[in-house]
Amino acid sequence: MYLNSIILMMGSQEGEGNQLMNFLPLILIVLVFYLFFIRPQMKKSKDQKKFREALKKGDKVITIGGIHGKILEISETTITLDIGNQIRMTFQKSAISADPSTQQLENK
Repeated sequence: MYLNSIILMMGSQEGEGNQLMNFLPLILIVLVFYLFFIRPQMKKSKDQKKFREALKKGDKVITIGGIHGKILEISETTITLDIGNQIRMTFQKSAISADPSTQQLENK
């Protein structure tokens, strides 16, 4: 009887280990997905938010549409740009993409 109970207990422990091994590939896929997709996107979003919060009057910027301009006015949600020849355009802050000086450095 004692031997039977030991064999039954070992069988149940092997089943538990087998279940973990079944979930290991799924756990690894989730980990890789987080490391290569979610984390870099969160970092990029955080950097973009810091950039938009640091904008001030007189800064040169590029919109997501590719329009280059100089900031004339900043409100809570919008930015007015001078794009040349006394032309002013108002954009949402979320439409401002980059600083031209950093854009040129990334292209080199």
